[in-house]
Amino acid sequence: MEIWINPACSKCRSAINLLDAEGADYTVRRYLEDVPSQDEIRDVLDRLGLEPWDIARTQEAAAKELGLKEWDRDAGARDRWIKALAEHPKLMQRPIITADDGTAVVARTDEAVRDALSR
Repeated sequence: MEIWINPACSKCRSAINLLDAEGADYTVRRYLEDVPSQDEIRDVLDRLGLEPWDIARTQEAAAKELGLKEWDRDAGARDRWIKALAEHPKLMQRPIITADDGTAVVARTDEAVRDALSR
């Protein structure tokens, strides 16, 4: 199990605390420092069952500079979104947990963290 975190994020810290309390075996990836490649983002999206715009933080300054809210949200625009997430990782929702069964969750709640632990 791996968890992508921003240590400054309270949701990330809560997820880590819960994983620790449950005795989970996991690896931390500080995705702002160890930026995922476009292929890694594609893989996580497939594991999440989501599209890149589903995990984009459109209120971030970089998103506003890019005009992200106005971008198309269809198959033709998917690579553009993934490229933006790779170039501006702060735009990704966090934390993301990749579960041992090959799935992933955006673990913004305790319930989502527990869901990842049960997989």
